[in-house]
Amino acid sequence: MAVEERLLAPRHAGQACIILLHPPGPDIGRKTPLKGDSYVFGREADADLVISRNSVSRRHARLARDDNGWFVEDLGSTNGSFVNEERIQRQYLRDGDQLRFGDTIFKFLSGTNVEAAYHEEIYQMTIVDGLTGVHNKRYFLDFLERELASCHRHGHPISLVMFDLDHFKSVNDERGHLAGDAVLKEMAGRVKGRIRREDLFARYGGEEFAAVLTVTPLDGAIRFAEQVRALIADTPFEFEGERFTVTISAGVATVHGETEIDAEALIKRADDNLYKAKGRGRNCSVPGFADVGS
Repeated sequence: MAVEERLLAPRHAGQACIILLHPPGPDIGRKTPLKGDSYVFGREADADLVISRNSVSRRHARLARDDNGWFVEDLGSTNGSFVNEERIQRQYLRDGDQLRFGDTIFKFLSGTNVEAAYHEEIYQMTIVDGLTGVHNKRYFLDFLERELASCHRHGHPISLVMFDLDHFKSVNDERGHLAGDAVLKEMAGRVKGRIRREDLFARYGGEEFAAVLTVTPLDGAIRFAEQVRALIADTPFEFEGERFTVTISAGVATVHGETEIDAEALIKRADDNLYKAKGRGRNCSVPGFADVGS
């Protein structure tokens, strides 16, 4: 939506609140009702909402409302304020917008049924990774077990591709954790666009991701892994105006007819192949069938 259109947004009826989506920790999912008219976000102790993160400025941003509705404005922060990943100076909000201050992400909810929307958001947080927006490890494990059982029943192949960003620690060390977060989100967005509706792409943990390819033989999984590898390596990433190359390594494992193989064994095989790819110099993929006892 263009900024001009957002400036015409009507004042929100009913309640409003924000929900903490990221980073993970004991406060994840915390709801802050917006009952006042103005809130300052920042690292300093007297901020209305204290965010104790190094990437957040002492007085980072202000969330306030006027006759047109709720808006957010940056207070000259070092790392900027973002609405739906677009850097802003001052912008009105709509129900469901995401706010990012440094590496901290909130979702803004408003309207006449905020409580129901909040509970739906909490459910989504149990299955979706807050940073990248793809499914999380918990959902991935449930999905893989269901699909593996289905393939065993019907005799179809199923493939698993595990991805890991190469030298990701150096991205964080040399460019900062905000750059690392941006790479993870961009990488997830690129791959998500290549996933079929019947398949699943998820964040397994840290910089490791997984793709479950249903009814897919080994050769199809190898093609997919190589397409994704090229998708990441061939187009530079960009952060704060600087472009740089990122690569991934991938491990591929396929099951077809081996009913003794469970989800844990399939993950281990794909993960073993991933680390073989690391050992071969990175920016490559290593395939294989999942064998009983492997």
